[in-house]
Amino acid sequence: MRAFTAWVRRNPHCLALLYFVFYLAAFFALEQITVPRYILHSPLDDLIPFSEWFLIPYCAWFLQMPGSLAYFLFKDRKTFLRECFLMFTGMTICLALYLFFPNGLELRVAFDPHKNLLCQLVALLQGFDTPTNVCPSIHVASALAVDITVQKCPLFRRRPLVRLGSFVLMVLIVLSTMFLKQHSVIDVFWGILLTLALSFVTYHLPWEKALQKTPLRLLWGQGAGVR
Repeated sequence: MRAFTAWVRRNPHCLALLYFVFYLAAFFALEQITVPRYILHSPLDDLIPFSEWFLIPYCAWFLQMPGSLAYFLFKDRKTFLRECFLMFTGMTICLALYLFFPNGLELRVAFDPHKNLLCQLVALLQGFDTPTNVCPSIHVASALAVDITVQKCPLFRRRPLVRLGSFVLMVLIVLSTMFLKQHSVIDVFWGILLTLALSFVTYHLPWEKALQKTPLRLLWGQGAGVR
């Protein structure tokens, strides 16, 4: 325990991950209390067929998002904090929009859950992931946030295959939300737009200097100013 405490003191930026305590509590609370007032639908949704095979990239998000955070946590503090700002700010904005503009979908289609293992898993997914609180899509917004972080990270400037792989994975994750009927084209559009707007803030505005004037300055550690 002492070793862990000492490590946290040497790496205070890891405390940014405490955001997930707030996020998970808020997300599941909204899942319980939200009654959709706005049902979203685009004519383009009707042109996209259901495909259980997209469950594979959909679930890859559950590795992509925490995996990238863990990697940058240990490899590059500045990139880690920028990814946290980009991703967590987007998540917070989404939660606020779900609260004040409760929305949902009616896109799910009937399918045989016994057709194959993937169909069984999709049925399981739909059982606990309700078609509410969908726009903007956190799944899409955070997947794009991860890819933007990878593309911008100095560690990968000379590793084009890593950057290409990240981009392809992000595209597949985004497509999966629509082919599984978990999200509308509308949710995807606003999720992408949200992250693109926040990426401008992340990489072109002095938000780090602003946060270092608040209690959050402890994330940078003593003497670790913005460079």
